[in-house]
Amino acid sequence: MQVECRHCPLRKHDIFSSVRPDELDAIQRFKAGEMQVAPQTSILMEGSSSPQLYTALSGTGLRYKTLENGRRHVISLIFPGDFIGLQAGVMGRMNHSVESATAMTLCVFNRSDFWQFFRTYPERAYDIVWLAATEERFLGEALTNIGQRSAPARMAWALLRIYMRMDALGLTRDKTCALPFRQQDIADALGLSLVHTNKTLARLREKSLVQWSDGVLQIIDIHGLAELAGTTTKPPPVRPLI
Repeated sequence: MQVECRHCPLRKHDIFSSVRPDELDAIQRFKAGEMQVAPQTSILMEGSSSPQLYTALSGTGLRYKTLENGRRHVISLIFPGDFIGLQAGVMGRMNHSVESATAMTLCVFNRSDFWQFFRTYPERAYDIVWLAATEERFLGEALTNIGQRSAPARMAWALLRIYMRMDALGLTRDKTCALPFRQQDIADALGLSLVHTNKTLARLREKSLVQWSDGVLQIIDIHGLAELAGTTTKPPPVRPLI
């Protein structure tokens, strides 16, 4: 059965901003349905003009660019609550691809209803601006991370961001959470080879900062990890949920 927006399990988390009951009803009318996807399934393809937009209700995924030689670069990771397909909604076509990392449940919205929804509820249009600005800021941080930090600092930054987001979603326990992404995914995101990624993770283990094995991430020293990453343990900002 589909999850009604008023009963959405994500809205109980403080990371998501509240909305008025009438706006929640409007989001429910905007929602066209739900879609289940298996792991490693293409959701949106680079260059495509999808008639649908999505919100990740559960599961994780990734956004990536494909290079001329067939290699790919992971742009960002997708977590529950993330809006997917904004580029297609605004610009008509995607300039990157989206793939599921785990089994996912997606809330589906028709792109044809996109602008009417935001004309009627301009506060939610501001949410889209916020999401776009946040994505731009994240890409700036990621570019700085790849261009200016050492491999251990890059890895510390990535694992800390993943953990903090999972924690905000209530998906951690005792400084431990499932890490649903492959080492190759993280290597692609950080501009590292898989061999270099393995060596870097070994260095973080030796420093007693983190442990990643069998799909589980354990944070041993969160403050030490943040210091190495050149960042803080401040929770992620409150974000809109559509």
